[in-house]
Amino acid sequence: MKKRLLYLIRFYLLTVLIFMAAKWAFMICNHAEGTFSVGDMFAVLWHGLSLDLSTALYFLILPFLITMVSIWVRIPKWLMRPYYALIALAFALAFVSDTSMYAFWHFKLDFSWLQYLESPNEVMASVSVGYMIIRVIVLVFSTIVFFFAYDRHAGVPASSRGNWKELILYVVTAPLMVIGIRGGFGDATTNTGQVYYSQNQFLNHSAVNPIFCFFYSMSHQLEDLSQYQFFEPEECEELLQGVYTTESLHQDTLLTTERPDILIILLESAGEQFASVMPHLQELKKEGIYFSQCFANSWRTDRGTLCVLSGYPSFPAISIMKTPEKSGFLPSIAGRLKEKGYQTSYLYGGDANFTNMRSYLFSTGWDRLTDIKDFSFKEQQTGQWGVRDDITFQRIYNQMIQSSPDVPHLWGYSTLSSHEPWEVPVKKLDDEVDNAFCYLDDCIDDFINKLKQTPRWDNMLIVMIADHGIIHGEIDQTKPLQKNHIPMLWVGGAIREPRVIDRLCNQSDLAATLFGQLHLNHDDFIFSRDVLSESYTLPTVVNNYSNAQWIYNATGQQLYDFDLKRPLINECEDAQQMTRLNKAIIQQTTTDLQNR
Repeated sequence: MKKRLLYLIRFYLLTVLIFMAAKWAFMICNHAEGTFSVGDMFAVLWHGLSLDLSTALYFLILPFLITMVSIWVRIPKWLMRPYYALIALAFALAFVSDTSMYAFWHFKLDFSWLQYLESPNEVMASVSVGYMIIRVIVLVFSTIVFFFAYDRHAGVPASSRGNWKELILYVVTAPLMVIGIRGGFGDATTNTGQVYYSQNQFLNHSAVNPIFCFFYSMSHQLEDLSQYQFFEPEECEELLQGVYTTESLHQDTLLTTERPDILIILLESAGEQFASVMPHLQELKKEGIYFSQCFANSWRTDRGTLCVLSGYPSFPAISIMKTPEKSGFLPSIAGRLKEKGYQTSYLYGGDANFTNMRSYLFSTGWDRLTDIKDFSFKEQQTGQWGVRDDITFQRIYNQMIQSSPDVPHLWGYSTLSSHEPWEVPVKKLDDEVDNAFCYLDDCIDDFINKLKQTPRWDNMLIVMIADHGIIHGEIDQTKPLQKNHIPMLWVGGAIREPRVIDRLCNQSDLAATLFGQLHLNHDDFIFSRDVLSESYTLPTVVNNYSNAQWIYNATGQQLYDFDLKRPLINECEDAQQMTRLNKAIIQQTTTDLQNR
């Protein structure tokens, strides 16, 4: 039994060591793409270790099963060699491709690499013959080295007869391997974002295991977006004339300063349908700037968060946040304000690895991230999804008042308690869902009242906006006007006077509207509109889910199902024109996504 266990340990550790060595080779070969120190090389190994450990378990599965069989059956020495040859070649291909292509792609090896194999001539045209020869030599050499490393140092399982106790040990170990592959018991499964730790994207990319990244992207690849091609590009642009504009043309000034401290609070699931159980928020609407006709872009937190923070649309069946090779290149509020001297911090009481939030935030300009691991163990146990809201509101308050008043700040903060299973520490209402939003409302009230007593309030702009609405009670997908209606409220000492803005807008329009008030250019936020601008002449809002998209403007609303190829809701003046507009929007947005 001991010899068999030692074999599995040798194989596993050797695989992890190969992954770690590949990281250093990647950094050294791509030193021109990013600066790093010797200390950074060890930091990359440390932060990437969790992903390497999980990935190595995948390749341990077959040796593990063969080891179990060897309890009763003698295993010939040659049996493992084909497997060693296969993984040696696979590892060499992955590492050489990833290391070589990074200088061109600036993101890790993923499923899109296979697209280039369809056009080998174009690939060869991009590099010299000498370049390819060197890579082939390194590929062959690496394959040979990896193969002999496994053949000599791992070998084959011992073939001595075992007993039932040993079999029980393997049976118990199997689910532990599954847990290790998954990444633990939490809601967040193993993903590339868990290794991100630095503002230096080269270090983050160096920490990512390219083999895991490839298979992860394969399982999370973008669906076939060609189904959304309906018009010639010129006709599509003509249909969207006036719908998306990046100009800010107005004399309307909502703020007392062009450089306020800014806090963006994403209120979990807090659609306008819960206004009656959130009285404090309703009172705040009288003190600030309330956008009364704001609508969510999507139906999930990962999608809504990206729409708000990057001013980018959502898509029917794709989470861009889960696709780092896309989300990492989006513009963002944090990135733009950072260029203007702002310090940026984000707080989320849950696991920031969930849906790749960590990689998205670090890639788009957020300097500091606080998540569940930065709280005590007792605090971590206060909610199903992480640290409950009253505790995180206190933490963001402390961060704000302790920050330097000499430098402008942008804080981001996502609440989480108003979510299934609706567990909150107070019981004010019988309905557990309503009660959770009532609790959130109390947290907001306490936070705002405390902040008003500090000197920071006078230069403060707080933007409160829901990440999405939910299906609850009588509100479902057949009532998109009610389901997708969300609050967007600006409050703080930097507000010039209370206002109600009743123009239709999406949550993705926050970026351009905010930059319009700060007199900052937002041309690269091509789908975010300054709703106060004179150029915003055709207010239209969009929301999508599954493979359906809802649009709403002055002529009515339409919910179009792209699978059924027909509208499910068609309450508008000109159904045919509304359908064309709906199709043009999805074509334009998906085309932009493909091109990023």
